[in-house]
Amino acid sequence: MEIEMKKVVRRIGDKVLEGKSLTMKETFPLLETEGPDIVELAAVANRVRVAFKGNDIDLCSLLNAKSGRCSEDCAFCAQSAHYTTEAPVYPLMDVNEMVKEAREAQERRTGRFCLISSGRQLNDKEFETVLDALSQIRERTDLALDCSFGTLTRERAEALKKVGVTRYNHNLETAESHFSTICTTHSFRDRIRTIDILKDQGFSICCGGIIGLGESAQQRLELAFSLRELGVDCIPLNILNPRSGTPLEHSKPIPPMEIIRTIALFRLILPKGTLKIAGGREVNLRDLQSLALLAGANGLIVGNYLTTPGRSAEDDLIMLRDLGFEIR
Repeated sequence: MEIEMKKVVRRIGDKVLEGKSLTMKETFPLLETEGPDIVELAAVANRVRVAFKGNDIDLCSLLNAKSGRCSEDCAFCAQSAHYTTEAPVYPLMDVNEMVKEAREAQERRTGRFCLISSGRQLNDKEFETVLDALSQIRERTDLALDCSFGTLTRERAEALKKVGVTRYNHNLETAESHFSTICTTHSFRDRIRTIDILKDQGFSICCGGIIGLGESAQQRLELAFSLRELGVDCIPLNILNPRSGTPLEHSKPIPPMEIIRTIALFRLILPKGTLKIAGGREVNLRDLQSLALLAGANGLIVGNYLTTPGRSAEDDLIMLRDLGFEIR
């Protein structure tokens, strides 16, 4: 049985390396990989990563510029006003503080800096403040600028582009068939509409999700194929780190090797995307973070996340050098 699965894995890998797209049907059998077969799957996905993306690693630092009191009810989120959590709550930072954080991110050798705010969208005054901050960050650093401010109008998308933002993050979070169990205050199609606006404005699209929200393995594939259909450029893959006070606080963690399998499958389905391991990697992967980068990933969120700490940038840089990645 192991020999047969090994042949299936290699055959599918060869198809992707030939530039052909996988179908959902032929990807399903790979969900059965276990033990050594997951390692084989990871190796094949890593060859695909090298073939399409080389050895460059995309590093991004996040700044949660406004935290808490979000009107949305996403079941995983500690910033939702619907739940009682220990997440920090503060208004939008001032311009000088945002610029200071960006300059420190550049010192950590991250190539991208992403400004993020809680809430469905910023009010007009807040939006003008972030435009000012982004403009100054562009002038004072060499960082590529990302942001994530929830839903956008075409006018706001144009304004962000004018101040130098090149990429916008708006995650699908989970498969469409699972979305309504995770969030009821907006829909999966609402998220698609914002992504369509961003694509029309020529932004690089950063769009991924979270695994471990109670979805099935098949629904993870559904998410990956939805992302491929959207033609996104960067795919942040988060692993749930349950927050006390949220509906998912008692969620059972995904076994590390299952996470490795998921990363490999996302690479095979999205061979040309930047696959970025994001929140929850330290807690869920533990000593297997290196293996995640040898299973097709080519990006990391460096430093802290929105409401939880990450590990030191120095540790990540050492790991990346040991693996032979080229740090942009």
